[in-house]
Amino acid sequence: MEFDPGSPIWLQLVDEFTRRIVTGQWPAGTRIAGVRDLAAELKVNPNTVQRALAELERQGLTRSERTSGRFVTDDPAAIDEARLGLAAGAAEDFARRAQGLGMSLTAARDLLGRHWLAPKEGIQE
Repeated sequence: MEFDPGSPIWLQLVDEFTRRIVTGQWPAGTRIAGVRDLAAELKVNPNTVQRALAELERQGLTRSERTSGRFVTDDPAAIDEARLGLAAGAAEDFARRAQGLGMSLTAARDLLGRHWLAPKEGIQE
């Protein structure tokens, strides 16, 4: 994972972990790897990972069980809300950039529609 130096790493991890949950890479109800394992995987400080996971728990996307570890929520509404939040952020970025380029709303919708319908080959999600 490449980190943006303009944003705190723990917030970037919150987004990454949320993406893993909403895409099913971390399915509902499954146990999440330990803090040290995630920190090693991502090459970050374990405290940074812990902070990100604590935020996910605050948001209701994970839960901790004292003796068993941390798990992805089983609540589909929480996962759907997180998915909508990520999509809203992406839409806001797209709208701001398209407006900055002087595009009309119609042109921006058409562009989005073309990309929505385009084959997903070679596109990383």
